[in-house]
Amino acid sequence: MQLDPSHLRLLAAIVDAGGLVEGAQKLGKSQPSVSRTLSMIEARLGSRLFEKGKRPLRPTELGLSLAVQGRVIAEAAEAAGQAVALYSGGKSGTARIAGTPVFMDGVVSNMIAAFQTAFPDVTINQSYGYLADLTEQLAVGTIDLAICPVHPDRVPDGLSFKSILPGRNVIACAPSHPLARRATPRLADIAAYPWIAPPVDSPLYEDLRSALSGIGVTEFNVSFTGGSLTSILNVLAGSEALTVMPYSVVFMQQHLKTVTALPIRIDHPERELGLLWRADRQMRPAVHRFMGFVELEFREMARRIVEKEKAALWRR
Repeated sequence: MQLDPSHLRLLAAIVDAGGLVEGAQKLGKSQPSVSRTLSMIEARLGSRLFEKGKRPLRPTELGLSLAVQGRVIAEAAEAAGQAVALYSGGKSGTARIAGTPVFMDGVVSNMIAAFQTAFPDVTINQSYGYLADLTEQLAVGTIDLAICPVHPDRVPDGLSFKSILPGRNVIACAPSHPLARRATPRLADIAAYPWIAPPVDSPLYEDLRSALSGIGVTEFNVSFTGGSLTSILNVLAGSEALTVMPYSVVFMQQHLKTVTALPIRIDHPERELGLLWRADRQMRPAVHRFMGFVELEFREMARRIVEKEKAALWRR
């Protein structure tokens, strides 16, 4: 015989509360309606669930057995309700994030760690890519959100874009570099040192060529190219090489004392670091919460950068 789960929950409430009135109050029902339902259940079962004439109510052996199942159902319903609340509030679920390697490793990874400390039930699936690849991944639905530099006037069709940080590049080197120990390094000194070039298909590679051209360096020696942010930082630390890097990345690495920015003004890219997502696809709650978290983190980081750097490094 299959019983209505709500009837089992009702029975458990009566047994646990110790009476019809108390059980009805616990369920938010009237005592007469609970009595009718109880009588209907007993009639269907052909057995009493409470001993006749006993006050307070005393459940029969069958009543106790069914109440146990009613508690299981009640607990499962409560757990399901909590699961729905967590998911709807963006506190559980999955967010598939991708972005350009230097920003993901140098800046966003710390934010992901902070986000998951606050929301441990959200799973972050993170990958890498540049604009063309990220656009394709968003189009086919393999990622939910991209974090990458984009020219505000060249946002790919079908995508929404929200800027979170203006483009700001600097010439970076190890803190032990000879130029880092000078208060006012000269542009003429730069050409004597080797350069680390980002991967040729990255926006930062074009930024390197543009920045050096803007300060009159047309020929430069590239000693290392490609690689991850970690490998670039390791090469900087063990050599006298220079590179062009987003200032936000340098700023986020400052506590490690592995890289510093030279006080030399270079042209900044017109691109802005921002969030990209499909405009025609509903965003899952966990993705929406992560997106809001990242926006706040970048806003706070920009505020701290402005406070720390009053010079031209951070201003156009």
